[in-house]
Amino acid sequence: MLASKMARDGDLPTIFNPKRVRTPSVIITSEEVVESERAGGDSERERPNGPPTPLSPRAPLTPQSSVCSAPPLTTQPSLQQAFSESAASSQDEERQLRDKKCPRSCCSRFAKKIYYGICMTIVLTASWVTATHCIKHMYVQNYVLNGYSYVYSTESSLAYNNVTSKVRTHNLYNAPFFTAWFCTNWLIFFYPLYVIVMLIHNKCKSPNDIVFDAFTDFREKGFTFARFISRCGLFCLLWVVTIYMYTYSLKILLSTDVVTLFATNVYCVYLLSWVILHEQFVGVRIVAAILCDTGIALLAYMDGITGSSTLGGVVLAACAAAGFAIFKVLFRKVMGEMNSGQRALFFSILGVVSASLLWPVCLALYLTGTEMLPSHRMPWVHLLVASVSLLVFHLVFQFGNVVTYNIFISLALITAVPVSAALDVVLYDARFEGMKLAGVILITIGFFLVMFPDNWPDYIMRLLRWSRRRQRGNNGSGRNRDAMDYRTGYIRSHLRSPSGRVR
Repeated sequence: MLASKMARDGDLPTIFNPKRVRTPSVIITSEEVVESERAGGDSERERPNGPPTPLSPRAPLTPQSSVCSAPPLTTQPSLQQAFSESAASSQDEERQLRDKKCPRSCCSRFAKKIYYGICMTIVLTASWVTATHCIKHMYVQNYVLNGYSYVYSTESSLAYNNVTSKVRTHNLYNAPFFTAWFCTNWLIFFYPLYVIVMLIHNKCKSPNDIVFDAFTDFREKGFTFARFISRCGLFCLLWVVTIYMYTYSLKILLSTDVVTLFATNVYCVYLLSWVILHEQFVGVRIVAAILCDTGIALLAYMDGITGSSTLGGVVLAACAAAGFAIFKVLFRKVMGEMNSGQRALFFSILGVVSASLLWPVCLALYLTGTEMLPSHRMPWVHLLVASVSLLVFHLVFQFGNVVTYNIFISLALITAVPVSAALDVVLYDARFEGMKLAGVILITIGFFLVMFPDNWPDYIMRLLRWSRRRQRGNNGSGRNRDAMDYRTGYIRSHLRSPSGRVR
């Protein structure tokens, strides 16, 4: 009555004169709807705008219907609500089925990355130490002509002066370039292993799509075939020269010395990234570079200056570390950001270029007598173990950051030092004392300083603040924190700061 009168008089409803909606006195239930359906279509015509129920379809809304004919809140749920409830129940069932198939892990994502990082560090350390000691073992063993047994070299200068035998006979292995070339050829397996892993992990893609994805990405970046091959040749030459210097230094020094010197590549990477890639300057890393240089100098003069080839071996190992740093920085500068498929394809082509173009160099060095191989027995077992270990090391080193943090990948370079030192003590009766021990310690400290994050002062300030708060809480000064200070005339307020600004 009131609504029709207001509509007839033309009054507009306002906040001071709202429309009052009366709820119907009769509540229609589902039983009445069923009876009305049984009665026939006449009852539907009498009640065109009845409340929709799951048992009856929604009637069309006609212009003659008013607000008073709307169903109350106590009626049966509408079709939309029923559909939403059914959708929610179906989602719950799908979630339950998914949880049964793929149960939720008890670890968070951060914890998983930490666990994966520890595993990656262990794998990298084991593979790096294994490859280094296998290459060293090929240099120091003597291959006798009669029988299948072999004995170690009895020179006492090997353990104390880090100088291997200078007598070159057909019973010794002296082929550092052949070793570097043979280990580099195993990079061919980068892309096939990547494709196999992708086929196992991603079953939706076909093998052809996975194989040609990397080629398509390089083409979209603007790489032509000649340009790509020329850059692969440049990086292949740099890679082989770096591995050659590393393997040649193992002929002169102990494995621990070479591993420690190679760990200095982290500060070389930082210096080159600061100059070439214009990364952020961090002062503590300059201190780390000074410590690493001091450690290298101590290792260079640990056996004196005259009558020792230690200086040459240290220079070769340090140059190998610098070459690896140049490779990493130029790779980012020249090739740009690359995904896992592109990186795997690049290293595979690197191995193909090495195997196809550098074999004449190995043959020439052997024919001229520069490098010597045992004529009757090659150390294929040690060579294969070293090659597979280096392949595993570089695979994890390049793709380990997909599942964990980069710091765990870099830590393997320094965790290999104590493991290698233990093996040197057991196998070659090595002694770490004096300048050698000081150099190893300085390089280790410099390595950890380079690993400091860019915003390391913020972490230290947070630690100091936390310690101050804890000390204040222990002293009981926190209880009188809100006390009034009458000496300065300032009464502490929760609304204004000490400077007078409104909080």
